[in-house]
Amino acid sequence: MESSSTRSHPGQALPPEYFTPGSSSFTDFLRAAAPEMLPQVAENTEGSVDMPHGTTIVALTFRGGVLLAGDRRSTMGNIIAQRDMDKLYVTDDYSAVGIAGTAGIALEMVRLYAVELEHYEKLEGVPLSLDGKANKLATMLRGNLQGAMAGLAVVPLFAGFDTAAEDPDRAGRIVTYDVTGGRYDESAGYNAVGSGSLFAKSALKKRHDPEADVDSAVRNAIEALYDAADDDSATGGPDVARKIYPTVVTITGSEGAVRMSEERTAAVAEEVVAGRQQNPGG
Repeated sequence: MESSSTRSHPGQALPPEYFTPGSSSFTDFLRAAAPEMLPQVAENTEGSVDMPHGTTIVALTFRGGVLLAGDRRSTMGNIIAQRDMDKLYVTDDYSAVGIAGTAGIALEMVRLYAVELEHYEKLEGVPLSLDGKANKLATMLRGNLQGAMAGLAVVPLFAGFDTAAEDPDRAGRIVTYDVTGGRYDESAGYNAVGSGSLFAKSALKKRHDPEADVDSAVRNAIEALYDAADDDSATGGPDVARKIYPTVVTITGSEGAVRMSEERTAAVAEEVVAGRQQNPGG
């Protein structure tokens, strides 16, 4: 794609911005070289705007790692906009982000964020620290404050494995944010964002076990999403008829950030559904 800088410097293979020393931020580079490619929000947004919204994401730690899990439904008012939206993104070898809020802006933001992390590592020769990754996402959220004030808020949930942690069994980290870019480290070992987060967190409060293995943690996460879908109309539960199941990303020291196969999540989700059919009250 031809950038504005290329068009203003005909005859040059690359415009000056490509050779000007600066920060290791890809967003800063885009702001100088091709500002039109940055996520944009109209300055004078008036009235309400109906756009697809992602709903419920949960995160929880387990012994040796952390995971993210998300339902698949996006809504637009009282309408189901999409039944199989993927809201989880592996952003580098040891981190992932789940998105809730305005879907289009959230997708642009998390994709740019992944490029930010890769760009930094290529320029500096080392990856950002886990705190650096969390702070970078906070900075990008602050850049969307104008959109949030116009009702186009993005609420991500960050999960990462701290490779510098002294105890690898406790190296899984969860970070939450508000729409202004404020970041908050989760000490309880679990959290959730989105419209069904209240119900999901209530479920995790009872089920979360920091000593659990990854299989138990995955089961607990999908149970929490099921509970959220049971009480929140915007959260989609396992759809056995259409074969649409939650998505899960696990992050450990040995394997890094890995998206769980659809077959494996389907098996767990169907076990959860079968268990609820046997005990529909709880």
